[in-house]
Amino acid sequence: MKKFNLAVMMVLLIAVNAMPAQTGRAVMDRAYALKRPDTVKAVVTMLVVKSDTTSEKEFELIGKKSGKDDKALVTFTKPTKIKFLTHTHKKGEDDQWLMMTSGKVKRIAAGERSQSFVNSHLSYEDMKSRDIDAYNYTLTGEAKAVGADCYTVEARPAGKESVYSKAVFYVRKSDYFIVRIDMYKGDSMLKYLECYDVKNISGILTPGKAVMYMADGSGRTELIIKSVEYNKSIPDSALNKDALR
Repeated sequence: MKKFNLAVMMVLLIAVNAMPAQTGRAVMDRAYALKRPDTVKAVVTMLVVKSDTTSEKEFELIGKKSGKDDKALVTFTKPTKIKFLTHTHKKGEDDQWLMMTSGKVKRIAAGERSQSFVNSHLSYEDMKSRDIDAYNYTLTGEAKAVGADCYTVEARPAGKESVYSKAVFYVRKSDYFIVRIDMYKGDSMLKYLECYDVKNISGILTPGKAVMYMADGSGRTELIIKSVEYNKSIPDSALNKDALR
């Protein structure tokens, strides 16, 4: 019996050692492998909380995968009519434009992407989609975030410039959904994003609310999804620069 137990133990040790080690990139690959829509249409309420004041905005969002690019148009319906268009490219510089209340269209330069988006705690950088290959990943450990057990993965820019020195992703162990992202400037955490009330909508994990908190406690911006539809037809013309007019 002792020999049998020893043999079983040896087999188990060999099997464990033969398993591939979990890496930061492997965790992120699984996170990015979750089902994603080809198109999205949503109505979102934005609450911007600063000190003891809260301002409310509402916008409609449409987005689409276009070849290797991601395109999205944000149209504010209250309190003012502003439009924001972003084209995130797999290669080359990303493009962003803002149509102001005057009707003038301004191109957002790369050096302006750390600036506040419509006076919120989101930056223009935050309004782009993320390319998994634009970062180097390190698995740094495990932690709880938004009440869930998570892997923590540090991501540092590799290639395209970013306004952040690094980000830390909290990837839920149960399904590899990203529930929190910490964003750093230099060695200090600047802000963090948390996702709440995550539901399966048409096979796609979708947060009912996402909140961007400033790390110093100076404010937050809440994004509350009022309605969302996936994989509905969106013509390419709806996401071209002419759509800002």
